Amino acid sequence: MAARVRYSRWDGTQVGFELDAEDVFSEITDDLLYHGDLNAALRRMMQSGFRDRNGERIQGMREMLEKLRRRRRDQLRQYDLGGVYDDIAQELREVVDTEREGLEQLGREARESGDDRRREITDDVVAERNLRLDMLPPDLAGQVRELQEYEFTSSEARERFDQLVDQLRQQLMQSYVNQMAGAMSDVSPEDMARMKDMLAALNHLLELHRAGQDTDAAFGEFMERFGDFFPENPRNVEELLEVMAKRMAAMQSMLASMTPEQRAQLQGLSDALLEDMDLRWQVDQLAQNLQGMFPGAGWDRSYDFSGQDPLGFAEAAALMNELGDIDQLENLLSGATSPGALAEVDVDRARDLLGDDAARSLDRLAELAKMLTDAGLIEQREGRYELTPAGIRRIGRNALEDIFQKLARDKMGRHEIERTGAGQERAYETKPYEFGDPFILNIERTVRNAVARHGSGTPVRLTPADFEVERTEHLVRSSTVLMVDLSLSMPMRDNFLAAKKVAMALHSLISTQFPRDYLGIVGFSEVAREIKAQDLPEVSWDYVYGTNMQHGFLLARRMLAQETGTKQIIMITDGEPTAHITRSGEPMFHYPPIPETIDATLTEVMRATREGIRINTFMLDATPYLQDFIEKLTQLNRGRAFFTTPETLGDYVLVDFIEQRRQHHRGRRAG
Repeated sequence: MAARVRYSRWDGTQVGFELDAEDVFSEITDDLLYHGDLNAALRRMMQSGFRDRNGERIQGMREMLEKLRRRRRDQLRQYDLGGVYDDIAQELREVVDTEREGLEQLGREARESGDDRRREITDDVVAERNLRLDMLPPDLAGQVRELQEYEFTSSEARERFDQLVDQLRQQLMQSYVNQMAGAMSDVSPEDMARMKDMLAALNHLLELHRAGQDTDAAFGEFMERFGDFFPENPRNVEELLEVMAKRMAAMQSMLASMTPEQRAQLQGLSDALLEDMDLRWQVDQLAQNLQGMFPGAGWDRSYDFSGQDPLGFAEAAALMNELGDIDQLENLLSGATSPGALAEVDVDRARDLLGDDAARSLDRLAELAKMLTDAGLIEQREGRYELTPAGIRRIGRNALEDIFQKLARDKMGRHEIERTGAGQERAYETKPYEFGDPFILNIERTVRNAVARHGSGTPVRLTPADFEVERTEHLVRSSTVLMVDLSLSMPMRDNFLAAKKVAMALHSLISTQFPRDYLGIVGFSEVAREIKAQDLPEVSWDYVYGTNMQHGFLLARRMLAQETGTKQIIMITDGEPTAHITRSGEPMFHYPPIPETIDATLTEVMRATREGIRINTFMLDATPYLQDFIEKLTQLNRGRAFFTTPETLGDYVLVDFIEQRRQHHRGRRAG
C-alpha cells in the first residue's frame, strides 16, 4: 500500500534541514581562498564553530575546551582530598571524649556506692584506661589500631567506634571495588571473595593475552562469570583491559594528588582495616601489568585540590574518574586535526561533562568531512583531504555569488543582449517564424500551437502560422589572462583574499556562462608562473619581495598567442614593478623601482599592444609610483585603469568584464 504524506503550509515553527554540505562549504570558502589549505580550513572551522541554516550555534572545539578546563578548575577549587581525614580525626576525638565521660561516670558511681574496695579498683581501672587514651598515637591509623584492642567502658563509645570502623572499612573496600568492579555498590565479605576470584581470573586472562594466545573462549567464559562487574560491557579482551586500566589509573591519580602525609594516612588505615593480603597482591599484580600495557592512561597524573569540601574515598574515586575523562577528552579535542578524529569521542560521556548542546555539536563536527565527501566536494588521499573538481567549481560559484550579492539588481542577471536574430549559437528561446529566419524548427512549440488552434485529434494539421523557430545569436569569443599579484605586500595590506576571490569568481563566471571563452591565470611575485584552474583554490601568496609584471606579461602573451577572439589581460596588483628577468634569465629585485625594471616591463606592454592585447589594470593601492607607471602603461596600450579597494574589487572586475563582452557582442552584431 502506498505511503500517504500530508503537507501543510510552513508557519516558521517547523525545523527543516539544519546542515548540509553546501552550508559547510560556504563557511570555509574565504578561509580556503585566503590560506589555500583545505585541511587547515576544516581544522579552523572545527576550532571556532559556526551557525547552521537555522541560526543554531555549532560549538567549536575552542569553546568546548574552555568549558572542560572551567569544570576541572571548579572541581579542584571545591574539594579537599585531605578533608576526610579531618572528619575521621574529629569522630575519633568524639569517641575518646565519650569514653572519658563513661570512665568519669564509672568512677563517680563507685565513689557514691560507699564501697572502698570497689572505689579503689575502679579508680585504678579508670586511671589505666585514661592513660591508654592519653597515649594514643597521633596518626589516625595508629589510633584506630589501638582502639581496636581497647576495652571500652562506655557502650555508646564502643558503638560509635564500631560504626566508624565499619564505615572506614566499607570506604576502603569500596575504593578497591571502584578499581575492580564499577557495578557493585554494597560490598559484603562474599562479594570480596568473589572479587578476588575475578582478579585471579583477570590476571590469568591478561597473561594469556600478553603471550599472544587466543583468548576468545577464555574471555567469553570470564564475562559469563564476572560480567556484572563491568557495566561498560567490553566486547573483547582489549576493551576489558582498557576499562581496568582507566579505573586503576584514577585511583593512582588520587594517591598522587594527596600530600605525603595523606598518602601515609591512607596506607596506614588500609593496613589497619584491610588485612586481606591476597586481595592486595592481586590488585598490585594487575596494576603492574596494566601499566606496561597502557602507559598513557595517566598513571602519574595528579591534581592540585584547594577547596574545603571533604571527600570520602568512594566520592574521591568517582571524582578522579571524572577528572580523568576530562583530561582524555581535552587531549582528544586538542589533538584533533580533522573532523574524522572526532569519531573517537565518547559522545555520551561528552554529554555528561559538557551538556547536550556540546554533544550535539561534536556529532555534527564529526560528520563534516563525511558530509563533504558524500557530496563529492572533497576526497581523502594519503591521509589528507583534497578538493574534487566539483569542490573547485563550488568554491568559484560561492565567490561569484558573494560578489554578485553586493551589486545592485540592475547590474545583475543573465546579461542578455538586447537584440537577437540569425547567428551560430542557440539562445534557448523561440519565436514565431518570419520570412528570412533560419528554419530551425522547435517541434514541441510548433505542435502545441497547432493543437491550440485546431483542437486535439490526429492527424495534427500544421499551417505556417503554427511554426515556431529557435532564436540564435552570433558567436563571440573572448580570451582573457588574469594576472594576480602574489607578492608579500598583498596579504600584508589585506588585499590577497579579494584578489583570489575575484580569480575564482571570474573562472566560475566564464566556465559556466561563457564556456567557449578562454581564461588563463598567471600569478606573479619575484617571478611569474601559470596557474591551472584546478590548482587555484590552494594558491597562496609567495613569501618573497618583488612585483615582476614584466615576466607576467610575457607569460600572458604566450598563453594568448594560442587563442582566438578578442584578447585581454586583466591585472590585479597593489604595487609598482620592482622586479624583472635579466638577459641571463635571472630575476632582479630592487626597491624603489629602477629604470631597467620599468623599461623591461613597458617593452612587454608594447609587444602585447602590437599583438592586439588590451591590458586593463585594477590597482588596490594607488601609490604615486604605481599611478605614474600605470599612466605610462595605458598610454602605450590604450587599456583602462581602475583604482579600487578590496571591498569593491570584485564589483569592478566582473561588471567590467561582462560589460566589455556585451559591448563587443553588440559591435559584432552591428557590423
